[in-house]
Amino acid sequence: MTSTLTPVRKRSALTKGQLPKYAPYVVLGVALVLGAAILALIGFNAFGWGVVSAILFAAGLVAWSAAVEGSRKAKDKLATCLVVGAFLIALLPLISVIWTVMVNGIPGLLNPGFLGTSMNGVTGVYDNRAAEGTGPVIGGIYHALIGTLQITLLATVISVPVGLLTAIYLVEYGNDRPLARAITFFVDVMTGIPSIVAGLFAAAFFFAVVGPGTKTGAVAAVALSVLMIPVVVRSSEEMLKIVPNELREAAYALGVRKWRTILKVVIPTAISGIASGVTLAIARVIGETAPILVTAGFATSINNNVFGGWMASLPTFIYTQILNPTSPSNPDPSSQRAWGAALVLIILVMLLNLGARLIARVFAPKTGRR
Repeated sequence: MTSTLTPVRKRSALTKGQLPKYAPYVVLGVALVLGAAILALIGFNAFGWGVVSAILFAAGLVAWSAAVEGSRKAKDKLATCLVVGAFLIALLPLISVIWTVMVNGIPGLLNPGFLGTSMNGVTGVYDNRAAEGTGPVIGGIYHALIGTLQITLLATVISVPVGLLTAIYLVEYGNDRPLARAITFFVDVMTGIPSIVAGLFAAAFFFAVVGPGTKTGAVAAVALSVLMIPVVVRSSEEMLKIVPNELREAAYALGVRKWRTILKVVIPTAISGIASGVTLAIARVIGETAPILVTAGFATSINNNVFGGWMASLPTFIYTQILNPTSPSNPDPSSQRAWGAALVLIILVMLLNLGARLIARVFAPKTGRR
């Protein structure tokens, strides 16, 4: 009889002095009710309710833990609440931005022809009709979408080889030489360059080489590459540094040349981080407005030639639709187009991140046996 009761006593001893698993849920429910009651007395709003409930939850959980588990566990609960609270505070702006853009951008995205037409021929007459309810909101972002993709693609083609080769030199060949130190210094300086300065540099460069008034998508791509290259260099450099030296030494021991070791061993090992860095660089520049206005201008029609003529992009489209509505007396249709373009821009950034993860998964070195 004694042997059958002993395990029960051991389990009770192990669980003694611990909060039950449902304790956080109970405290959360009580905190929500008390928070709603307090806010009802001073004026209810959702944000205040969340803040008051969070404070009550943390205080209640820590106090209960101190009474049952002791001060050590209570301090642990307090630290956990502070960390989770800081995470939620950091997450609030992101959720707010995404929610605001979705609420205001989905109506514009659902307009007929929004993704497949340009603003060529769209005047304030059509927006006045749309505002009066006698016609749909016409005009779309096709020309700006094509311009954004072309300019960003060309900037990536320019930046990634330059940035990656620079990072390879700094990590594999630099050896703290004066040239390597100078490159590191200038990369750090370029990281903090304002975007408008990059646009002015590209405009001045093509002014001196081609002629005054040169505004094309290629000029904009050069301006964006000035902003992308430091990000690519820094991210690629850090990823190459974390590749174990044992991999390099093993390749050298087998008689593999250095350039081939870098190409076949080092880069494939670091490709996941390099792809993420390139994605961050693209996301850094895809929403830039000032360099595009200075170097590519703005167009309302489709331009498929990135090397000739003014070219629109999504950031400049948003900027002009808000600042200079198609119909100044009825700006709502223009605002709707701008919000729709902003939503498309966010979707593009999300797709870039997913693409980087896919590239990293495909090209990352395989581990384990199949």
